[in-house]
Amino acid sequence: MSSIILAESSPAMPLDYVSDRLARRRTRHLRETIIELLLLAAALVSVATTLGIVFILVKESLVFFEHVSLWDFLTDTQWTPLFDDAHFGILPLVSGTLVSSGVALLVAIPLGTIIAIYLSEFAPFKVREIAKPFLELLGGVPTIIYGYFALLFVTPLLQLLIPELPGFNLLSAGLVMGIMIVPYVSSVAEDAMRAVPMSLREGSYAMGATRYQTAVKVVAPAAISGLAAAYILGISRAVGETMILAVAAGMQPNLTWNPLEPAETITAYIVQVALGDLPHGSVGYQTIFAAGLTLMLITLCFNVIGHLMRKKFREVY
Repeated sequence: MSSIILAESSPAMPLDYVSDRLARRRTRHLRETIIELLLLAAALVSVATTLGIVFILVKESLVFFEHVSLWDFLTDTQWTPLFDDAHFGILPLVSGTLVSSGVALLVAIPLGTIIAIYLSEFAPFKVREIAKPFLELLGGVPTIIYGYFALLFVTPLLQLLIPELPGFNLLSAGLVMGIMIVPYVSSVAEDAMRAVPMSLREGSYAMGATRYQTAVKVVAPAAISGLAAAYILGISRAVGETMILAVAAGMQPNLTWNPLEPAETITAYIVQVALGDLPHGSVGYQTIFAAGLTLMLITLCFNVIGHLMRKKFREVY
């Protein structure tokens, strides 16, 4: 009797097993498809956001350029769009943006690179685990705090060395902005250097190189694409900074390349107008979109340069 039951049930067992496996496979495939669609949707959100920003800036800027010629916008040396005798030359804002960013990068790039080399190649494990959270904490301080730090501490300190330095200037704002950018540069640069294979370091040590020579002449050149990405991130962060410059730089449109003078940046002007009482649709109101489009193009140029540098010097291990 038992042999008859086994004989009758044995053909059905593999069919149930196969159908169960097929059902599980279909369920797993459905779940993976749903997850892929969710990830794709998340990726498309960033693309759609970027396209939306570009669309708004271009659309509103075209309305602005119906009243102001592009030539005057690019060549006029005065920026007084809110006065009766209006001038719409973007050069004073561009000069303030570039000078403040240059001062910040003179602080952030060398200091951030040195910190990254130390943390990656020289720091003991315990020191690295303590230093990195402090760097991240420095990057999390609100920028308005940095602005008042520049205005109330750094500027009086610089006035002891430079008595003719005005209370609002690009130098103190740029220096503090550079300190703020250091965590961004050092974190990305350190990750790039730690990604360099240990075999390169071992080969350098085998040739008799010191740790310093290995770090500077082997590891840093091997991580040049990552270092370039860190520097471009720092540049983009400096160009887009607002509150430090709004508080400490003076918010005075001034075509100057001297960091000892007050000036206004593109972002500071956008804040000034966006919080004002200008009627929507007026030429003065439209200037913030033209200024924003200019800032986006400047940032885009830096990102394209960084992409080309990474593509040219990238090392694959």
